[in-house]
Amino acid sequence: MGDYNCSLLSNGEGSARGNQHRQDQTALYTQLVISIALGLGAFLTFCTLRPRWTGLYAARKRQKNAASKLPALPDTFFGWIPVLYKITEEQVLASAGLDAYVFLSFFKMATKFLAVTFFFALVIILPVNVHYMNYSFPPGNIPQTLEYSPNPQRLLSTASIPPAEDVDLMAKGGQKTYPSSLLWMYVVFTYLFTSLAMYLLVTTTQKIINIRQEYLGSQTTVTDRTIRLSGIPPEIRDEERIKETIERLEIGKVESVILCRNWKELDDVMAQRLVFLRKLEEAWTVHLGYSRTLSTQASRERAQSRAAAREDAPLLRDSSDHEESHVASYGQERPKTRIWYGFLGLQSRRVDAIDYFEERLRRLDEQINTIRKKEFKPTPLAFVTLDSVAACQMAVQATMDPRPMQLLANPAPAPSDVIWQNTYLTRSSRITRAWSVTFIILILTVFWTALLVPIAGLVSLKSICSVWPQLAFSLDSNPISQSLVATGLPTALISLLTVLVPFLYYWLSTQQGMLSQGEVEMSLISKNFFFTFFNLFVLFTIFGTASISYAKFSDTLAGASKDASEIARKLATSLQDLDYFYINLIILQALGLFPFRLLEFGSVALYPITLIGAKTPRVYSVLQSSWLILFFGLVYFLIGNFIYKYQLLYAMDHRQHSTGQAWLIICNCVVIGLIVFEVAMAGLLALRTAFYRSILIIPLLAGTIWFSVFFRRTFDPLMKFIALRSLHSEAPFGDHSPGESRYAQETDRGRAVDEDDETGLRYINPNLVIPLEEIWLAKTHANGSSHVDGPQEGV
Repeated sequence: MGDYNCSLLSNGEGSARGNQHRQDQTALYTQLVISIALGLGAFLTFCTLRPRWTGLYAARKRQKNAASKLPALPDTFFGWIPVLYKITEEQVLASAGLDAYVFLSFFKMATKFLAVTFFFALVIILPVNVHYMNYSFPPGNIPQTLEYSPNPQRLLSTASIPPAEDVDLMAKGGQKTYPSSLLWMYVVFTYLFTSLAMYLLVTTTQKIINIRQEYLGSQTTVTDRTIRLSGIPPEIRDEERIKETIERLEIGKVESVILCRNWKELDDVMAQRLVFLRKLEEAWTVHLGYSRTLSTQASRERAQSRAAAREDAPLLRDSSDHEESHVASYGQERPKTRIWYGFLGLQSRRVDAIDYFEERLRRLDEQINTIRKKEFKPTPLAFVTLDSVAACQMAVQATMDPRPMQLLANPAPAPSDVIWQNTYLTRSSRITRAWSVTFIILILTVFWTALLVPIAGLVSLKSICSVWPQLAFSLDSNPISQSLVATGLPTALISLLTVLVPFLYYWLSTQQGMLSQGEVEMSLISKNFFFTFFNLFVLFTIFGTASISYAKFSDTLAGASKDASEIARKLATSLQDLDYFYINLIILQALGLFPFRLLEFGSVALYPITLIGAKTPRVYSVLQSSWLILFFGLVYFLIGNFIYKYQLLYAMDHRQHSTGQAWLIICNCVVIGLIVFEVAMAGLLALRTAFYRSILIIPLLAGTIWFSVFFRRTFDPLMKFIALRSLHSEAPFGDHSPGESRYAQETDRGRAVDEDDETGLRYINPNLVIPLEEIWLAKTHANGSSHVDGPQEGV
């Protein structure tokens, strides 16, 4: 491009590799400084604000009854840290529930795995590579197939695998050789690390299952005794017939049956009423004002009360008084709204907003009362509450009907967790929605792919030079700026995507027609894993590797285009050079961004925006890299475990509970990670022409696939259901009465925290029975000041 020759940039091949290694070190140090500065600033800010903003940073402790058993955190600057660290797993389970316990168990398992692998990488793999790869070849006599730097600093960042044909090359001056037998080290450690991951996965799962069985086996709430019965044939779509059918199976007595019906008309009118209610509140707030104009109203009321106290005052005001009070001056004119009417709604006029919205609410209230008295069409879905948990578990683990897709029993979500608007969707509608969302995700995957191409191009200066040569040569002369653009900017953009994309995927999950919020969140976890693994790892690795290969070997690859093995060798070398990007990404996530989760930066930053947009009292009220990657991965999970432990116990109130079933998704993700690790190692050894060693990875790959099938068949049922023996076993722990579990003793009223919000609820569409919500305005004190005091009767 013009006078710029991109081949002169410092990340080319040959003698410039030492410059590239120094640039990698500079990028690493720069990322460390920036991340530590960001994280430390957020942490110190949190320590300062925590005792002052208890409504935000201790919201769960103040509002949640189950959290009352947790120890109070001191208001000192760092005094809360040891108290939080000493909170036991039993306290986590008793106060935050199974979902929080499972989530933190994953962080602990990952910490153990990374601690062991980091130990072996630091004690064995790193010293071997440093000892045997610190070559001293004479100038001009470096084998072209040996893509390893004589700089020992490079060896501190990677445990690269040398080509098999080069392992016996002897340095003429240094007399150091790399024995070919040491290549078996990579095969051995692949087996060792995979076996370690499987062991930790099995032992942690067994522990979670034991806790889950005891925890849920001690509960007798309505949720634990209720099944979700789908596929009900038309001939028995009646509460009494369903009850007779279930009791005829002799699995238990039926306490109640709630047959879901097509409540769409009622739900639509209720949603419409809510819209007009909010508009009426906004209109009244504009008319009354929020503080200044309310004092005018207060003065008028005080004057009226003094006049009424006179002996000659009439007992009742005449009609003119009422009319005068209706049009009394509040300091603001009554707001207007435009309504459209006539043919195709082309005519319009402005009317009094308050009167118009009040009249619309009155008509909607009458319409709702009429609709509630209708007989709704039944659907093939019902919630059946049995007389015991054992009967419920037998029902969900058995096949009720010999015909396929009929009378399918599944565990029911909590009443507050049900999405009633989806209960009357047909099966075909749910299937159509699910496939539509899948198709949208595929389109988004293509979009993310196109978005990742320029981000991956930032990793290489030569890729930047092909688009903007002036910037590339400017960065080449400034190592700090180069590290910020080539490393800091891509990691920041990737981190931003990991924050924003889950919001989009959550909305897509809500459109799939799932019956509970718990199912929506499980779907979100799966979608987010697919995005993180496939888009941010697989695709970015491919594009990043291609970008580095183009930057380093564009000339040699052109001449070797007919030699597939040579191209594969160059790509393998470029793949290893991408390790610094992932190191910097982990550093930014662990040291820089994790403390912002503790600070709840999103809620704090959005609060002023929400406050500015609030218009009614209701809105105001709700306001070398193997060891380096292992090391910073270990730091990531250590910090993450501590931060999430604080948030789950003291700050966040998570209403939806899946009774720990997220662990099944976590296990599937871990197994997929193991398979990818094994395939990568086999491919890397093959690309280095170590074919025999590569073939020996195949049995391990087959064993991992078998382990996945065995694990799913063995442990999945125990993570979905409650064993019948768990319902009748005596508690193995002392210090509590027979029949009362340890967790029932530690939670209020003997209920598990997962069902603590269930009190007084039953399986019924709230729109059928809930009182119609009244307008919510600010009350006025005698001194003219105003405050928000909930919904008000009348206007």
